[in-house]
Amino acid sequence: MFPFTDTAPRAAFPLVTIVLIGINSLVFLWMESLPPQALDVVLAHIALIPVRYTEPSLARSVGLDPSNYWPLLTNTFMHGGWLHLISNMWFLWIFGPAMEARFGRLGFAFLYVAGAVAASLVHVYTHQESTDPVLGASGAIAAIIAAHAVSYPSARVVTIILLGFIPLFIPLPAVLFALIWFGLQLMQGSMELMTPHLAGGVAWWAHVGGFAFGAAFALLASGIFGPGQVRTTTWVQPPRRHVPSIRPRDWD
Repeated sequence: MFPFTDTAPRAAFPLVTIVLIGINSLVFLWMESLPPQALDVVLAHIALIPVRYTEPSLARSVGLDPSNYWPLLTNTFMHGGWLHLISNMWFLWIFGPAMEARFGRLGFAFLYVAGAVAASLVHVYTHQESTDPVLGASGAIAAIIAAHAVSYPSARVVTIILLGFIPLFIPLPAVLFALIWFGLQLMQGSMELMTPHLAGGVAWWAHVGGFAFGAAFALLASGIFGPGQVRTTTWVQPPRRHVPSIRPRDWD
């Protein structure tokens, strides 16, 4: 499942979304420019390593400060490859502008940052003995997907589903798209916990935690945030093309 567009009202100029995409992209380009040894140092000190907080004595023995909580956030602006970056930023571009319009600039920024931290905390809780660095914006993206589904459940998410090599464009209700997406994360996360030796390096439970936070935020914020004071635009399906008439006007 890959979203192509959505029909919810979107910010005509999604400033915060663009800034977030820019920050993520610049951080990735900076990481790409680092030599391997320097990159390892960056991953150790800025990415999320659960034992840093669950085993403070071990963390101090290898030079990590367990009282430094910035990695809970900074890891979410880092990515491990071009595909990782592009996929996350595409989801942010599809769902972010609608949430920026719904909650306003500051409300949307809070949703992104708080969702990222919530996702990191859930990952630490579910992987307390892990020494593997975790990074990526997918936890924050999960919060945005959930908030989008709660705010505009009947909006359509035009979704690309591959049938072999044939792409199908299927308009799914936003709530259905989100539930299917969440179900896949929950299934993969459960399989990871049952077979940790087969873990594929994806922080599934960070996705689950971010999604739960985003849904709760949208439910609670509905009584706090009014309609965002942001100019919006709405996707309209183009009209069907008709074959033009070529008959002369005086043709009987």
